Amino acid sequence: MADFIPGSDLARTFYAEVVAGAVDRPHTACLIGEGSEVQGYDDERSRDHEWGPRLQLFVAAADVDDVSRAVRSKLPPEHRGYPTRWFSLAEGRVSDHLEITTTELWMSTRLPTVSALEPDTAAWLAIPQQHLRQLTAGVVFHDGLGELSRLRADFAWYPTDVWRWLLACQWHLIGQALPLHGRSVETADDRGAQLLAGRLAELMMGMAFLQEQVYRPYAKWFGRAFADLRAARDLGPLIDRILVGRDDDAFAQALLLLGHRHDELGIIERVGPRIEQFTVGIGDAVRPYPVLNTGEYIDASVASISDRALRDLPRVGSLDQLTHADDTLITFTDWPQALAERYRAQLSS
Repeated sequence: MADFIPGSDLARTFYAEVVAGAVDRPHTACLIGEGSEVQGYDDERSRDHEWGPRLQLFVAAADVDDVSRAVRSKLPPEHRGYPTRWFSLAEGRVSDHLEITTTELWMSTRLPTVSALEPDTAAWLAIPQQHLRQLTAGVVFHDGLGELSRLRADFAWYPTDVWRWLLACQWHLIGQALPLHGRSVETADDRGAQLLAGRLAELMMGMAFLQEQVYRPYAKWFGRAFADLRAARDLGPLIDRILVGRDDDAFAQALLLLGHRHDELGIIERVGPRIEQFTVGIGDAVRPYPVLNTGEYIDASVASISDRALRDLPRVGSLDQLTHADDTLITFTDWPQALAERYRAQLSS
């Protein structure tokens, strides 16, 4: 087998040396969508399935057939030592992996949860971040049509009100889990405490993605992508300490760090993070579990939202915060669309 070449580099030379010269129509060439090479995370192991010289080629609807014939007629058996035709899971046979189509059709089939039209708030809340990342990550080699650049700009990050609401919901999830962890520790439920520590570690990492305005990938690449965030330098070692065992000091430092980072976003009045005992909210009950003043961050974030309907929405979060956004759910069911309708109904009530 040929020496490993990162998939994005392979796609770049594939376009420049093979495909570009065969296309005489306005077009867009890119490598986006599914695949570890789109995220820049592929390695030698990635070559065992659905990996090789491939890319998307978007043209006008009237040009699809002509461009397909022209490009495929000049396709060599190999490129840089890799076959240009191999087994396609989608087609169930050996085929090239050139997706030659229109931008609109590719979006509707490959990223069905992401509308090519301007989405409303409900639609934004039901789009899995993995799909948004598949659109905005990857590389564009040529964009003669301009459609993809506009789409990637439109979906580069959430509208400000939606972003603020997601931040509030993430604080809500953290605030709900913190006293549960404290209670598990108090009752010597070591297994339960470790499970909740893992849950809180993921929630805090998820908060870092939101604060840095970076879409989170699905579970396989979550930790890898977190390492690319600015927060990873300081937050990462604290997360590691939390994951290897009971460490209240690491919890406190991580929470305070996220609170300070939130204050520095400049989208709310500064709150000032502090660790305090857990107030149950029923009578005068106070329990000796160290928690962050998440309620103040929630209130400040919600108060900064201009859309009254969104401010009043129950803080269940977006699709990613509400449930597991695995491939079955987001690609092979209509649940994201159904959830969008549920959000829409709630926002209009």
